[in-house]
Amino acid sequence: MVVNLAPVQALTGNGIELTYTNNVSAHGACVVSSHPWQQGEFAEITSLLDRISMRGKVVYCRKQGDEQYAVGLSFQSSDVVWSIYLKYSRHAQQTTPLPQRFSRRNLQ
Repeated sequence: MVVNLAPVQALTGNGIELTYTNNVSAHGACVVSSHPWQQGEFAEITSLLDRISMRGKVVYCRKQGDEQYAVGLSFQSSDVVWSIYLKYSRHAQQTTPLPQRFSRRNLQ
């Protein structure tokens, strides 16, 4: 998902980075950044699709390649409400396992 990533103190326009998420869960996200973040910093990420912003606390920052960092954010006070996340999370909840069609006896 394409997002804007910015330190909370830099929301005036300076320091906003156009980037993307590696994954999103109910209470957090992993975002790719071009610079390292410190654990405990706060960031705001805004979905370009929905224009919905969420604030998260940096829980980890790992170097990923030469010029990228994987930044783990925890959304402590709210659930993820981005439409793309809700679409796929509902789909995953509605998916049920297929019945087992073959027993071991049938396969031998």
